[in-house]
Amino acid sequence: MRQTVSTMPITRRLVAALTAALMLAAAGCARPHGEPEEQPSYSGPAEQLITVTADSPTATTATLTAWNRTDSHWSRAIGPLRADIGAEGVGPASESATRSPAGIWSLTEAFGIAANNGTRLPYRRVTESDWWVSDAKSQYYNTFHTCAPGTCPFDESAGEDLGLAGPAYDHAVVIDYNRSPVVPGAGSAYFLHVGDGHPTAGCVALPSSDLDAVMRWLDPTRGPVIDISVRNTPATS
Repeated sequence: MRQTVSTMPITRRLVAALTAALMLAAAGCARPHGEPEEQPSYSGPAEQLITVTADSPTATTATLTAWNRTDSHWSRAIGPLRADIGAEGVGPASESATRSPAGIWSLTEAFGIAANNGTRLPYRRVTESDWWVSDAKSQYYNTFHTCAPGTCPFDESAGEDLGLAGPAYDHAVVIDYNRSPVVPGAGSAYFLHVGDGHPTAGCVALPSSDLDAVMRWLDPTRGPVIDISVRNTPATS
């Protein structure tokens, strides 16, 4: 039996075929309507979660997403955003390494050279007399301390004068790594702070406008935590 030949012009047939193919491709890439969003692996008590996920242990950038929990379901609140992380990637942290500390840490306080950007976390505006102590031999190791330069009861060369740090500390959130208990030498002064597009000494950094949005979202009554990990490495708590 002879087949009927379409009278549609070739160009119109090609356009129709291409359009159909593109529609099929798009349908294959999109998440089906109603399919739940992939959930973080975190299962602890926090009702706000920031995930910072690197593609490999040596990656110097990561994907940051902020999540709200309602009952047992997590919903995306902010992100995904590009974040800069430690120059040596993610993993075990120490005073001699530039890694972002892998694990889950609480976010309980914030500080900055600039005025409060709207965060609800307890906020301290810092000056040149405000320090984060990185002297592992000091009783004040990995704590905030106020003292005039030249008078501090620790090795100032091993401390960080927060008021002199420049734009990076215009606003920052303290990551509670190695704070309870404090282990000498295990690493100090890990913050979520303003980034400049370059790897950090172990902190997590965002562009200023992104950081402002995250800090305004954080609610201390919901026990926020940050989970710093490598992709496909599940959270433990």
